[in-house]
Amino acid sequence: MKKTRVINSDISRVISTMGHFDTIGIGDAGMPVPAGTEKIDLAVEAGIPSFMQVLENVLSELQVQKVYLAEEMKVQNPEQLAAVKKVIGDTPIEFIPHEDMKKDLNDTKAFIRTGEETPYSNILLESGVVF
Repeated sequence: MKKTRVINSDISRVISTMGHFDTIGIGDAGMPVPAGTEKIDLAVEAGIPSFMQVLENVLSELQVQKVYLAEEMKVQNPEQLAAVKKVIGDTPIEFIPHEDMKKDLNDTKAFIRTGEETPYSNILLESGVVF
């Protein structure tokens, strides 16, 4: 069995196939996922699992060089923004309109759906390299 924190087989598989500049999304229960994008649905019920639980889990295994957040998060969900900033540390953030984020899901390796039900709790993680 794996020794790392990411034991979900689909998430682990997607992370292992990611190359430099590839992206993976994590988000709330309401984020629309394009038909051509793999959706890894972890949502059990409202709030379970939370956006932050899943983000922290993925960050334990994925090398991230940049994150993308919705511009709207600044005003609509500042508490979640503060929590994201705390766990990503010095990783650069680019704020984009939520509509652009939804379009960008077409180019992600996968989108992980959580049970989160707070506004704009969505993120795109851009893969870095470990060397």
